[in-house]
Amino acid sequence: MALNKSMHPRNRYKDKPPDFGYLASKYPDFQQHVHTSLAGRPVVNFKEPEAVRALTCTLLKEDFGLTIQIPLERLIPTVPLRLNYIHWVEDLIDGQKQPRRGIDIGTGASCIYPLLGATMNGWYFLATEVDDICFDYATKNVEQNNLSDLIKVVKVPQKTLLMDALKEETEIVYDFCMCNPPFFANQLEAKGVNSRNSRRPPPSSVNTGGVTEIMAEGGELEFVKRIIHDSLQLKKRLRWYSCMLGKKCSLTPLKEELRKQGVPKVTHTEFCQGRTMRWALAWSFYDDVIVPSPPNKKRKLEKARKPLSFTLPEAGVKELQTKASVSGRKARSPVDSITALLEKTLTDLRVLHKHVPCTKQEQSLFLTAVENTWIHGRQKRREGARHLRELPRAPQSAGTTSSQTAMATATTTTTPSSQNQSSSTQNTLDDTKHSNCASAEETSKDVTHDPAGEQKEVLESVSGGDVDMESSMEAGQETAKEAPAAASEPPSERPLSPAAVKHFLFKCLLNVIPEERDVVVEMHWVEGQNKDLMNQLCTYLKNTLLKSVGKC
Repeated sequence: MALNKSMHPRNRYKDKPPDFGYLASKYPDFQQHVHTSLAGRPVVNFKEPEAVRALTCTLLKEDFGLTIQIPLERLIPTVPLRLNYIHWVEDLIDGQKQPRRGIDIGTGASCIYPLLGATMNGWYFLATEVDDICFDYATKNVEQNNLSDLIKVVKVPQKTLLMDALKEETEIVYDFCMCNPPFFANQLEAKGVNSRNSRRPPPSSVNTGGVTEIMAEGGELEFVKRIIHDSLQLKKRLRWYSCMLGKKCSLTPLKEELRKQGVPKVTHTEFCQGRTMRWALAWSFYDDVIVPSPPNKKRKLEKARKPLSFTLPEAGVKELQTKASVSGRKARSPVDSITALLEKTLTDLRVLHKHVPCTKQEQSLFLTAVENTWIHGRQKRREGARHLRELPRAPQSAGTTSSQTAMATATTTTTPSSQNQSSSTQNTLDDTKHSNCASAEETSKDVTHDPAGEQKEVLESVSGGDVDMESSMEAGQETAKEAPAAASEPPSERPLSPAAVKHFLFKCLLNVIPEERDVVVEMHWVEGQNKDLMNQLCTYLKNTLLKSVGKC
């Protein structure tokens, strides 16, 4: 029963489907329709009308104490699906275990809605029927269950919906009406021609029902529009009007029709049973009614979101704990060590985080991501280094220019005096020997007045230029070494409190949990723009921890 998890939460068959084996052992009429599958489980062939009828009668008897009779040539209802409708009406009118008045349009031979509503909640029903056979069976089913004081079955002319049925009861205000209208416009639709997607598998159950029960002019769309037309005249004679639909595509045009007519309160739902889906539409002219949320929105709100998680094995946890202790971080347990390393990484990424209360064995951080700093890290580092290489370096270029100028001057000066080079050099050496204890100023004056001293002065300036260039190169290398670190450091301070941030990418809860000897890190989505960003951050944190293990 694939869709059972989407049944109404109060439906008794939601978590406990019928036990065919038990029912077969208790009810002989049902036992003959139960077979054993190849897997050894008791099963029922839902393509056999007799089997479907036997199951419906058995469930009504076992779970509700109702005894009914249904002819095979008329519609045989399935109990779990009809029970969904009853529970939804309870939600609309707050009528669980409360006396309410309702109308069942086209009650059918089984009279199942009035029987269930009267038995479960003590509701009073006005049940209308146009077919003679259905009217007779419905009357008998009400009488044999002793519910005539709560259920009144009335025979109405063809095409009668609400107006004619309420002519005699002008003073009564009903709480609701419900209807299972004819779904199809003709025999071809009833057989699935042009009304069923060719990719869908054929129905798993037989389609029973008389002509008036399964077909109407214009199909369910026109049938429900007629009920809407009646409701526009009756308005507050009923608090809620409702209809079941067999096609989801009927919802939109019907809701649009109600909007055009100015109906103030409109809602819808869906009914699930096995592989069968049905939809229902309800509307009201009362301003004080509470409108239930559609089921798809409910499920999105109530759906348990699975956290993103990764596990650090025992060996990796020990290495990370050692690394945390070496770095000077005090950690009493593996969870504390992993949390400390995660906090360091989050700080480097400029992801705001703060501790939140949790159990003693766990650690929890509330994260607020303001900007995406965890993707394309390698590319950002390369771009930062390239940007630094492209910046002008004033000290280095000045030293290079002065050295080139000095070398050109030296060449020009020494070329004419090449013949006196050896003697000038000797004189310079002699002067140096005699002036070892002389001051720097005296030495420079002597060299200046020496005819061959111009070369030495140029060499001194060149050597000085060389020193400047070397120091500039060393400074440039240090700057280049510091570039990756500078690129990873925050360029600006961020607000320390996540609560002070108005614009953010996402918020999540990070839990560090011990699991036997391993440690599990979970990230639970709270709110934000895109869950993929949290997934990226989770992957980044995991890879960072695993790389740390590899480096230990």
